[in-house]
Amino acid sequence: MFTGEYSHSIDAKGRVIVPAKFREELGSSFTITMGFDGCLSMYSGEEWDKFVNKLSSLPEGRKETRQIQRSFLGKAATCEVDKQGRVLIPLKLRQYAGLEKDIVFVGINTKVEIWNSDRWEENDISDMDEMAERLAELGIEL
Repeated sequence: MFTGEYSHSIDAKGRVIVPAKFREELGSSFTITMGFDGCLSMYSGEEWDKFVNKLSSLPEGRKETRQIQRSFLGKAATCEVDKQGRVLIPLKLRQYAGLEKDIVFVGINTKVEIWNSDRWEENDISDMDEMAERLAELGIEL
């Protein structure tokens, strides 16, 4: 399970050091694709297979299904960590997520999200009272 938040810098070639804690769970090869809210999502091989199976179970005849599959599968990239612990994030994915210099890796249970640092700060919910209200609306009591 992925948890935690780690700040790093991406170099001019699009390489970034993957946090050691995440590298251990991701393995030497993993998949990066578009994520929600303007971030990227990283999946280990096992979790990627589960995600692809879910997408494959959607009805092919629906236009929405084809668009979803194109977005997640068509833009996905298999990436490998180099000897320095870095991964090269493809240009199209960097552009989608606005990754230029400062980025944040965020562990989200079965995946890791990669955020432009400024975007991540904009999405940060630090009001725990508001969070408790949202959870209660969903019927979740902690």
